[in-house]
Amino acid sequence: MEGALLGAFMLSACGCTALLFDPASPLAGAGGGALGTRLLMGIAMGATAAALVYSPWGQRSGAHMNPSFTLTFLRLGKIAPVDAAGYVAGQFAGAVAGVLAARALFGAALAHPAVRFAVTVPGAAGAPVAFVAEAVISFVLMAVVLTCSNSARLSAVTGVAAGVLIAAYVVLEAPLSGMSMNPARTTGSAVVAGVWTALWIYFTAPPLGMLLAAEAYQRVRGAHRVYCAKLHHRNTYRCIFRCNYGALT
Repeated sequence: MEGALLGAFMLSACGCTALLFDPASPLAGAGGGALGTRLLMGIAMGATAAALVYSPWGQRSGAHMNPSFTLTFLRLGKIAPVDAAGYVAGQFAGAVAGVLAARALFGAALAHPAVRFAVTVPGAAGAPVAFVAEAVISFVLMAVVLTCSNSARLSAVTGVAAGVLIAAYVVLEAPLSGMSMNPARTTGSAVVAGVWTALWIYFTAPPLGMLLAAEAYQRVRGAHRVYCAKLHHRNTYRCIFRCNYGALT
């Protein structure tokens, strides 16, 4: 399920990138400029992420869709090591499969230099800025997810909050790093495109940012206030995690 969810996200990311950035696409220029196009892209990707969180499979797996999330919940003691390993393997496989599926569907449009299989690479400001940007946006995303998912009042909107942040990041942060926050997402595009530029950034900055957010959350709220590893828990599906969601008040 985790592989299929991230595969679906990558299919959406590649498809939307091709539709909005390929000069031959009927939607090319629909945003009226670079900022407007990123706004359309952000809305599409934020909506995709939120929809996957609330999908039946997202409700069952917890909708991590990101090794950085899974490793952070492992650090928090909410997922067993063997399950974490399975999640991470599924996420990497799903990301590659999603980009391969997009290539089969969109063909040459996805390989166009303006699209380039939706790769994430540092922007004009360079690798150091990209590293800091990836760490910061990952920190904020994890902090918001922990705050929302562990609140009785906000837990139901965790997926919405994550989707809104992703949309905002595409608009505001993408020029700095390509907006990944996800080692598997970056690997999926890199494998198919053959573009490995500064891959180390996307394997280090996102987990670092999320682990720091988890550490900060524990220091402020306490480790006992992390109830589960699901982004959306208010559903009828069985929970496989080290879950204490019933104590959420």
